[in-house]
Amino acid sequence: MQCATRLLAIVRKEVRQLRRDRLTFGMIVGIPLLQIIMFGYAINTDVRHLRAGVADLANSSLSRELVTTAQASQVIDITQYVTSAQQLEDLLRDGKIALGIYIPPDFDRRVQKPARVAAQILVDGSDPVLYGTARQLSALQLHFSTAPTPAAQPGLFEIHNHYNPERRSAVNIVPALAGVILTMTMVLFTAVGIVRERERGNLEMLITTPIKTVELMLGKIIPYILIGLIQVTLIMVLGVLLFRVPLNGRVLDIYIASLIFIGANLTLGLVISTAAKTQFQAMQMTFFFFLPSILLSGFMFPFDGMPKPAQYIAEVLPLTHFVRLIRGVVLRGANVFSLSADIAALLLFASVMLTVALKRFHKRLD
Repeated sequence: MQCATRLLAIVRKEVRQLRRDRLTFGMIVGIPLLQIIMFGYAINTDVRHLRAGVADLANSSLSRELVTTAQASQVIDITQYVTSAQQLEDLLRDGKIALGIYIPPDFDRRVQKPARVAAQILVDGSDPVLYGTARQLSALQLHFSTAPTPAAQPGLFEIHNHYNPERRSAVNIVPALAGVILTMTMVLFTAVGIVRERERGNLEMLITTPIKTVELMLGKIIPYILIGLIQVTLIMVLGVLLFRVPLNGRVLDIYIASLIFIGANLTLGLVISTAAKTQFQAMQMTFFFFLPSILLSGFMFPFDGMPKPAQYIAEVLPLTHFVRLIRGVVLRGANVFSLSADIAALLLFASVMLTVALKRFHKRLD
């Protein structure tokens, strides 16, 4: 009986402690909810509504029917209309579309000859999933009400697989993996590092110094900037040597994108450090942020294949924009400044997080 009483007392104590620790209690409920919602939205092998461009040089009733049928399939959403194959390739390189449909001027005559390729599908093959979707799309566009041969035509489409002709998953994964690693290490190191200083009482020494809050924060994060750049270098070198990842863009562009992304993650770590009271809480909050970043950023699953609500959430996450930047530069050879929307999003995120951190952080003991 006494043993049960003592055991019950300990249980009550732990329950009261959990009730007082609102952050931990919130994680108990929040993490399962986050996982089921994120996995349900992000894991989607039936990819649809990919951004696509069309270059219809034939401009005939038959070619327009092809475009209409492609749009009706829901595999693609046509967002760009251009006038040449080169423009389609430029859109692919800059990440504005995932697929392109090129219809040559003599499309109608080509359709008359089943053995001849009548049109082309250009696909950003850096993601092997997109190549499979392109094959699915080509199988859908085989019947035309006005065509003289309504039966399936094996040679109707030719798929041009850009940036990853061997369709190797490592080509797509390794560059984006740099962003995943930086997200975990930069946010965690900064958040835990500052909380650890508070727990050990080292901030007491800083109270008596004339150092300003912004100077203290910058002094804390600058070493991690260098660490982050070293990590990027290591990942890129190993990617090229071990996994034969092509390096089609400029090395300078890789470092520019990485530097901005590192800054965004470090400012987030500062915000977490102002909310967490212990190192364990800092790690919990980092994990809470890390999970949706992996699932919704396009690192594992095509971004365009996710529902719109999930895409809206993903646009807030720095990793989403870095994945676009690093794949654009490394795999497609894009100039980092041609991806200016993602650069602007990272800079905005870093500015907001730094502002929040400065307002919440006080150079004093709590």
